[in-house]
This record gives sequence, structure tokens and C-alpha cells, in this order.
Amino acid sequence: MTGCSGAWDPLEVRFLDEETAYDGTQIGAHWAYLKLGVRGDSAVAFIGPCEVRTAALVDLADAKEGLFIRSKSMLHFIVEHFDRDLEKGVLRQRLFAAIVRDEAARMGAEFERRGDDLYLGDGRKASVSIAAPTPVSVKMHFGINVDPAGAPVPAAGLIEFGIDPRRFAVRILDLYRQESAGVYHARCKVRLAGEAFGNCAGPGISGGAH
Repeated sequence: MTGCSGAWDPLEVRFLDEETAYDGTQIGAHWAYLKLGVRGDSAVAFIGPCEVRTAALVDLADAKEGLFIRSKSMLHFIVEHFDRDLEKGVLRQRLFAAIVRDEAARMGAEFERRGDDLYLGDGRKASVSIAAPTPVSVKMHFGINVDPAGAPVPAAGLIEFGIDPRRFAVRILDLYRQESAGVYHARCKVRLAGEAFGNCAGPGISGGAH
């Protein structure tokens, strides 16, 4: 289904039941299509260890400092939107972090969001995230620790709050899908500012402010 009418959903979401390690290669274009056959915008979640070597980091500032990412178990989200607006991608990344923070709080874990990362009040880091362009899309990886053992910095994870990572993942995917659909449909119900309402107005309806 195309167009702006009906209940068309602009984002397909999936959760992978099998444990999958994240090494940074999943940030490439079309990963969801090549692995799962998902075409178009997508958000895929899975649980598994995280090991991203310095040479594989997309964040140049972190790479220059020789940093790396490691965690015994992490809940990963791989998001792909097929537009090439990196600024929009970064805004989506921060929206995603806010969704994760809010849902974690609802489940008893109070994190502080600093940009696209989440921290506990004691300064321990709970997540990693990056948004990056590909030749055809903008990709995002958001990972939140389940068991942060082996992390190169003081870290926290869902395990200490008794949060079921699978249940948490499914909820986050649904919330992000709802936000994406809401943004898409909000775009489809407005006209140009200052444009005459024309013959579309029904009885008792006139143009004007929002």
C-alpha cells in the first residue's frame, strides 16, 4: 500500500530470537534485507555480546582516541531509514534514546540521557549509540547493556534491575514504530503555510492557524 491514507506502517520491526554478536558490520546498508529479507525502513533487535575494535568504529573521535566497545551481553537495535539526511538520523537517534530512557524508568531503571547515551546517576554508562550514513540510507545502532562485564568503562546493565531484555526489546520496537508512523502521518495532513484552503473545506471549516 502506498500514499498517506489508511494504516500503512512506514517501519517494519523484528526481534531475532537467536543470540547474535555485534561487531559493527551490522551498521552497513541493507543488513536487514540481506539477513531477514526486510525491504525498506526497519528496526531489528537482538541480544548478544558486543565487541567493536578501534578500526571498526564509525565514530572518528572515538577511533582517534583508540577506544573500543565491549560488553558480555547487550540488547542491540539496528535501525535503517532510506533517506540520506544525517541530521534527521541523529535526531531519530536521540528520540530513540529518549524512548529507551522513558520505558526503562517505567520498569524501575532511572537513567539520565546525555545526548544519545544513557547513564545512571552514579556516572556508570548503560548504552552505546551511533548514527551514520550509507550510500543509500542512514543507519543507527543503539545498544544497552544487559550484562556489562568486560566493558572498558564503568558500566551498568538491565540485569541489575531485573528487566527482561526480550520483553524490553519488543516494547521499544513497538514504541519506535508508533513514533515513526505518527511522524509519517503528521506529514500527510498539512498544507503549505499561508496556502488557501480552497475547495477542500467542509461545512463550518475555514483555514487558519494550527
